[in-house]
Amino acid sequence: MKTKAIAITAVLAILTTAIALFAQSADKPAAYQSEISVRELPARTVLYTIVRGHYKNTGPSIGKLFAVASKNGIRPMGSPTYTYLNNPELVSSEHWLTEIRIPVGDDAMKLAGTLGEMTDVKKIPAMKVAVAVKPEGMSELAPIYEKLNKWLLKEKYLAIEAPTELILTNAMTGDYGQMKSEIMMPVEKADLCEEHIP
Repeated sequence: MKTKAIAITAVLAILTTAIALFAQSADKPAAYQSEISVRELPARTVLYTIVRGHYKNTGPSIGKLFAVASKNGIRPMGSPTYTYLNNPELVSSEHWLTEIRIPVGDDAMKLAGTLGEMTDVKKIPAMKVAVAVKPEGMSELAPIYEKLNKWLLKEKYLAIEAPTELILTNAMTGDYGQMKSEIMMPVEKADLCEEHIP
């Protein structure tokens, strides 16, 4: 029972962190209506870079990462993702860390360790993710994470890693509000006892 309580606490801590990261000062955030689904992500190889600072200022880093790919003969094979690496409640926004990833072919692994201090290539294992869509024109993400939090508890899923965001449109503009994206939370099905669910 103690282990299950700790697991639920971990879920809430991860999602509270995500909500804090994206919460804005708006008094009445727009209602969020999109459905949440679960899907399997296959294993993949990614070219990535780690960016320090407020995540809304990371748009230009996407272009730089594509430039690294081009310079080194690496062929991108999909849209970029953001993975949020630290807790914004514990550090100021100039020290937030975002890992920007671009899926690439497995042959890029031959360049691992050669691309610089904060840029490299690695393999990401297959995983199951809960997915919520952020539409174009929406930059207030607290409603999405609040709904995701409730859905995970209701459906008895356990968040096991930090959230990742797949950018679907307008990535190169650097204007996050105009990007359509998928918020993806890595999850595992958990046998949670009802008395532990708030």
